Amino acid sequence: MNEQSRDITVFVVDDHTVVRRGIASFLEFADDIRLVGEAADGRQAMERLAELHVRARLPEVVLLDLQMPKMDGIQTTAAIAERYPGVRTIILTSYSEIERVQAALALGASGYVLKDASPDELEEAIRASQRDEVFLDPAVARQLTQRLVAPTHGLASLSTREREVLVLVAKGLSNRAIADHLSISERTARTHVSNVLSKLNLDSRTQAALVAIREGLVKP
Repeated sequence: MNEQSRDITVFVVDDHTVVRRGIASFLEFADDIRLVGEAADGRQAMERLAELHVRARLPEVVLLDLQMPKMDGIQTTAAIAERYPGVRTIILTSYSEIERVQAALALGASGYVLKDASPDELEEAIRASQRDEVFLDPAVARQLTQRLVAPTHGLASLSTREREVLVLVAKGLSNRAIADHLSISERTARTHVSNVLSKLNLDSRTQAALVAIREGLVKP
């Protein structure tokens, strides 16, 4: 097999066995794509990628579920980018939150595909990633475009610290507890909470918690 016709090697990470099996079935019909491994979560993926690295068999592309236990798709994307910069990552998810798209791309993901994508779209994303191109699901691309031309609002209007505060509010922490957790004064914590509510146009901490859950920042 010459260099041009060699298979593109792929590793799949998803906490649902049926999804991994489904992807494997899709890839069996692709002439130039070969599945070389799988994992049920990000932590397990990093362990198995380390084993493949030792054997000089790292995959070219890793398909990552967005929401997984132990290490989610965003965290795993960051870890792969840091340890194996030559490996491309594609986020595979049933969600299309714009915040998570931007976070994944910022950390080095080279694609974002929804789980209801067709086999052809998945193959296209894998091949684009292997060519060092960015592939976005059309629906996600539209959202990104709208975001670029629309004024900043919602979670995008929050600073990094305010997002941290939002997560802590959603976890039920008081201003005092937030202050202790972030090593800031209670007055500063109170100000952050107030800013979060104001920027999100919310009236209560309960509403803020619901927003954080809806956007996938914390689990229900």
